[in-house]
Amino acid sequence: MRRIRVVRKKRGKGWVAKRGSKVLVSGTKKSTTVKKAAKVARKARKPTSLMIHKRNGQFQEERTYPRSADPRGSKG
Repeated sequence: MRRIRVVRKKRGKGWVAKRGSKVLVSGTKKSTTVKKAAKVARKARKPTSLMIHKRNGQFQEERTYPRSADPRGSKG
């Protein structure tokens, strides 16, 4: 499964969506960057995981496209 990570830029202001070291999308607001990255993930031919990080770099949320590729939940 491919992974796209939305993180804060290291230099300057703004957010970027990366796959590995390749920048796919960038923007000044997190919400717009996440929307653009989700659009890229939906168009991908392979199942894609969109991992969203907080401003401080901690993991916040994961979204899977297409939804059918989401792993089944397990008893905790």
